[in-house]
Amino acid sequence: MYNRGGNTPPRGEKDPLLQWNRRENEEHYSEYTQELKGVTPVLQPPHRSMFSNASMYAMSNNPALINSYSGPSTGRGVKKSYSIHGDGSISYLTPLQAGRHELYEVIPFAAVFGLQKKERNLRTAYASYAADLDIMEAHQIALAVSKKDLTMDEIERRRSVASLVIMDELELDSVLVTTPLIFAVMVAAISQFLVGFNTGVMNAPEPVIFPGHSTLQWSLAVAAFAVGGPFGANIAGSLADTRGRRGALMINMWTFIFGGGLQTLAPNMFIIIVSRFIIGFASGFSSVLVPIYLGELAPPTMRGTLGTLTQFALVSGILVSALLAFPFATESKWRILISVTPVVAIMQLFCAPWLLESPRWLLNKDASSRKARYIIKKLRGLRHDHEVEIEVDHFTVAMKAQPIDKHSENKGSDIGFLSMMRNKNMRLLVVSCIVLQMSQQLCGINAVFYYSSSIFKGVITNPLVGTTLVSAVNVVATYVALLLMDKFGRRTLLLWSTGGMLFSCVILVLSLLHYFSNMTALIAVNAYVSFFEIGLGPIPWLIVAEMFDAKYVTIAMSASSQLNWACNFIVGILFPYMNAYLGPYTFVPFAAVLLLAFLFTLIWLPETQGTTPEELQAELVAKNSTTIYHNVSITTESFSNPIDLEWRKAIDQVRKDEEEAMRAGTFNYGFEPIAGENYISSSDRSNNTTDWQANIAGPKVMNENQ
Repeated sequence: MYNRGGNTPPRGEKDPLLQWNRRENEEHYSEYTQELKGVTPVLQPPHRSMFSNASMYAMSNNPALINSYSGPSTGRGVKKSYSIHGDGSISYLTPLQAGRHELYEVIPFAAVFGLQKKERNLRTAYASYAADLDIMEAHQIALAVSKKDLTMDEIERRRSVASLVIMDELELDSVLVTTPLIFAVMVAAISQFLVGFNTGVMNAPEPVIFPGHSTLQWSLAVAAFAVGGPFGANIAGSLADTRGRRGALMINMWTFIFGGGLQTLAPNMFIIIVSRFIIGFASGFSSVLVPIYLGELAPPTMRGTLGTLTQFALVSGILVSALLAFPFATESKWRILISVTPVVAIMQLFCAPWLLESPRWLLNKDASSRKARYIIKKLRGLRHDHEVEIEVDHFTVAMKAQPIDKHSENKGSDIGFLSMMRNKNMRLLVVSCIVLQMSQQLCGINAVFYYSSSIFKGVITNPLVGTTLVSAVNVVATYVALLLMDKFGRRTLLLWSTGGMLFSCVILVLSLLHYFSNMTALIAVNAYVSFFEIGLGPIPWLIVAEMFDAKYVTIAMSASSQLNWACNFIVGILFPYMNAYLGPYTFVPFAAVLLLAFLFTLIWLPETQGTTPEELQAELVAKNSTTIYHNVSITTESFSNPIDLEWRKAIDQVRKDEEEAMRAGTFNYGFEPIAGENYISSSDRSNNTTDWQANIAGPKVMNENQ
């Protein structure tokens, strides 16, 4: 990874990376410097004031710390890790902090289902990258001290230890969560539960809600949900930027309460249609806002996990709507079923005090925000102010790479959707994104969740049983998809998904034509849903997060959401007519869409690039090719925080002094020895001492006073 040609460099004494100009007075150069593409010795690290750019380590503004950690080591201070970038800026980051910095900058601020694989690969890539830097420094030290190279065994052993240390520390961020983060995530995820619940809630009670309604009225009631969705998705971003993420979530809760309450008390089908539009607006709002909010609260290594949580909340909502339909999908109780939406939204509103504002949004408004620092301290469980400042710096630099909106610092940059289409290098990615989003909805998946009771009429005795079974299979398939995404490529899963759904559609049509049994039709629908969840369901969203640069993700997500909701509306409004006029051939148009999606994936869709550890490591090498690193040894004290090290050294020194005093017999244990030169009996002490202060002072102080 070191040479510019990209080939594996030679190892051993002739390694060109190990050739450097040795100085006569090597003791003056105890700080060694690694340049990514070579090895270069430098003099004392420059003072911060020499550069206009702010350091990544805000604590280093302290002159005392700068004097302690800069310049040749005297053996009394700690050698602080730092790096000098090509633009002259200087960063005071340990290797671990630099790794977190890379994660913040590369992983988008969005909780996306299935993003865990990229997170793990990036951790692996950085661990290998940092281990190579550690070996380069070890080579220099070995040459300076012993005039010998490291052996191959020493190199491999050091690389293994260094990479494991970095990996272990970065993985801790993905499993250690704080209570404030847990509560904020759970409260926000309720919105996604309501999205899923309202996706399936109109399925079972169709015959009992205002009996006698026309097909057009019911299809409008169902499809109005998808009409409101794109409006909510469109306004969510701008409202979240002006009112804050927490404020926007509060508005979303009130929208669910108003829409759900209106639907519960609806006197006719017209009000049902209007309320479904309002609930659809809230659902589209939530589908955009919640992933952004959770992505900005969580550390980069947890964003995929939280994306999985939101997906499970959504499919669980669909399942709950089917389960509650058993007791409440009747003419006298359907309003109870509908009332779940406002009741749950009111409960979410009461839990709103646990919602924290997004620190990213606060820092975008005011880089010196004390509230943002307080929230970061709570979310990360940090103890010291300098740790908070490092985290703030991670946010600040990541916001430059991923502007929070089009009016941010990259005001002059052209990153709109049309500009992405005009870019030849991105055109295929944009087209792939459009095709997959259209395929996701036009394949007919929401026809199953909207109208499965109608589909199962005449197939099984109780259509609600089939609806519930499909909803349960959907939850299980979501978990299976999570496992498969770690083992197979996105393109491979899409081929299996579209191919499997196509085959399921064919079997379903043949079953409805009575070539197979009704049980086969039920199995075909469940297989259709399962194949959807392992590929065509999550991957169109995941590809946006993986294939586009971080700065384009927000634009691509917004456009994808608009298109997705539009296609959702088309299916919702047309399916009742398709079912009425096509009969057993209803799923033939969906099969045609799946065939086209399969061919597009097979011929044109590229496999996601830049996601393997090797590709990510190559990107790190190219990105930091002009950076010079100092004191990056991972297996020594420079890996740890300098203040913690100074404290540890001070404690070690106190312990050493106490042990020496014990051996010399001069250590004060809090009471005087039983015998000795200065021993005074209790009777003498009571006679000679007149106050409690003298008793505490001890015999030496008493003798001096006397």
